[in-house]
Amino acid sequence: MFASTPNPNKSKGEKPMSATTSSTPNPPTVQPPKPTIVLVHGAFADASGFGAVIDRLRRDGYTVRAAPNPLLGLQFDAATVRGFLDSIEGPKILVGHSYGGAVITQAASGDPDVKALVYLAALAPDRSEVLGKLLETPVAHPVAPLAEPLVTVNVTQPDGTKRADLYLDPSQFRARFAADLPAGVAADLAATQRPLSAAALADTLTVEPAWKTIPSWYLVSGQDNGMSPDVERFQADRMHAHTSQVDSSHAVYLSRPEAVADLIEQAAQATR
Repeated sequence: MFASTPNPNKSKGEKPMSATTSSTPNPPTVQPPKPTIVLVHGAFADASGFGAVIDRLRRDGYTVRAAPNPLLGLQFDAATVRGFLDSIEGPKILVGHSYGGAVITQAASGDPDVKALVYLAALAPDRSEVLGKLLETPVAHPVAPLAEPLVTVNVTQPDGTKRADLYLDPSQFRARFAADLPAGVAADLAATQRPLSAAALADTLTVEPAWKTIPSWYLVSGQDNGMSPDVERFQADRMHAHTSQVDSSHAVYLSRPEAVADLIEQAAQATR
């Protein structure tokens, strides 16, 4: 046998390196993707009013989409929004303002990709509940009946049938919808408002409401003259929603975009 030759470079007492002393660093924790925020406007409005909310959400790294809402009736509108949701891959947070709340309540039912619902001064009906009746829920501090500020315009549809469209009387628009916005802004909103089919107020939810299975957040507009804040709180309480309140008109997404964006982000972070 050959004799081993001492290593002159090895210091006295030094131990040979063992392969077991090397370690592999833990792989970095992979964060789940941020959900897409899908916004659904309500009656007498369109999605352009969400501009300031969208800016804030995008700044914080969220992808934001505004779903089309035809305002032709709950079943038709919910089917339209559901189709839009199905075109977006991955987790989603669904946000509805006013009548848009009823739409998301039906559209999200049974959709596993919708991780949270956010209601902004919104309708959140239960199954078989008539939307117009829900607005008239007995409360301690009701607003004047909705019928008072509405103007009906009869429309002949392409198939010859008639449809009644409802507009907010421009002379009452600011007081009812946007009392905390500048007069000029409210006048522009009144001039560009989109009507709601009168038939929608007689519609009912035909499925189990999405809020029974999907976590919900609700923002109450404390100075709302379009829907009683008491009705808003009643709905938030029965769905066990995470509830916040701000002193705003019905147009909370326009007058308090920072509060709206904050609530949406709370929902998004809580469900990741």
